[in-house]
Amino acid sequence: MTTVKKLLAASAALLALAAGSAFAATDDEIAERIKPYGDVCYVGQPCAEEAGPSTAGASGGGARSGEEVYGKFCTACHGAGVLGAPKMGDSAAWESRLANHNGSFDELVQSAITGIGAMPPKGTCADCSDEEIAAAVQHMSGLE
Repeated sequence: MTTVKKLLAASAALLALAAGSAFAATDDEIAERIKPYGDVCYVGQPCAEEAGPSTAGASGGGARSGEEVYGKFCTACHGAGVLGAPKMGDSAAWESRLANHNGSFDELVQSAITGIGAMPPKGTCADCSDEEIAAAVQHMSGLE
């Protein structure tokens, strides 16, 4: 055997030994590794009351402002105009979008909620309420 083959064989043997010992564990260690991450609590159950409300917005309570939603979720595409997204403050682009929706701000917002073109439903803010999406569209467009 050449020196290179011997080194490769020795490395493979050490790797196999290390991998085998890494997975060797007691039943208690295995149980600890595969235990559930948490518990499911439903509203009305004592554990749900301890956890607090799960529907609070990013601002720690009520609805997030249009500026907050834009800054966290919308700016990546609407700041640079990715894939034709109308940029923040580009009134001509937003007026064109509004015209495509019969001049109805509500229809424009609905298209943002359901998704349009390359934009998925609600953009990247799956947990945004319809009102938060409307506020973000108003913030970006200056419409309404």
